[in-house]
Amino acid sequence: MSLIKAVLGPVLRLMFRPRVEGADNIPGTGPVILAGNHLTFIDSMVLPLVCSRPVYFIGKDEYVTGKGLKGRLMAWFFTGVGMVPVDRDGANGGVAALNTGQRLLEQGKIFGIYPEGTRSPDGRLYRGHPGIARLTLRTGAPVVPFAIIGTDKLQPGGSGLPRPGRVTVRFGTAMEFSRYEGMGRNRYVLRAVTDSVMAEVMALSGQEYVDVYASTAKKAA
Repeated sequence: MSLIKAVLGPVLRLMFRPRVEGADNIPGTGPVILAGNHLTFIDSMVLPLVCSRPVYFIGKDEYVTGKGLKGRLMAWFFTGVGMVPVDRDGANGGVAALNTGQRLLEQGKIFGIYPEGTRSPDGRLYRGHPGIARLTLRTGAPVVPFAIIGTDKLQPGGSGLPRPGRVTVRFGTAMEFSRYEGMGRNRYVLRAVTDSVMAEVMALSGQEYVDVYASTAKKAA
C-alpha cells in the first residue's frame, strides 16, 4: 500500500486536489471503522490518499482474478490501495464481508465501509445497512464518520476515467457504542446505531437523506 501511495499519490493529489477537514479525529493507533457516503468508484482511491494510516476495504474478488497483463495490473492496483477481495455475490457474501472486516479490526487496522452498500444512484444519501453496527458492537472499534464531496462531479455515473477537479473529505468526531455492549443481536439496537452513524454522515456531506436502501431505489428505477 505504501508503494502505491508513493507511486500514484502525487498524481492523484494533482488530479483531485483533496481538501481535508477533521483528519485529526482518526485515532493514531488501534482499530477504527471509517464509515461514509459513496458517490462513485474513485471514493476508494481518495479516502486512502488523505489518511496517514493504511485503510482497508472490501472489494469484489473479480477485481483481482483477471487474466493477462491487464488482470495483473488491476490486482496490483486494488490490493495496493487496501482492497481485500471477497466473493460478495455468493450466498454467504454478506457474512464473508462482515467476518473479513472483523478480522481486520481485531488486528488493529482501519476498516473503511460504505453503509449504503452501493454507490448512490442520484447523489442523495440512502439508508445504511446494519453491518456497520454489527462490526462496532462485535469489536468495540470506534466509528469515525466521513463524507466525500465532489467525486460525482469528476466521475459522473460512477464509471469511465475521472476528470481533474477538487474533492473535499470531511471526518467527524469518533463515535463509540459501548452502552450497547452485549446487545448486538437486537435489531432495534442495530438500527439505532446505524441510523446515528448515517445522521452524522448526512450532517458532514449536506446530502438529502432517503430512508430506503440504495439497492432498492436502483431496482425501482
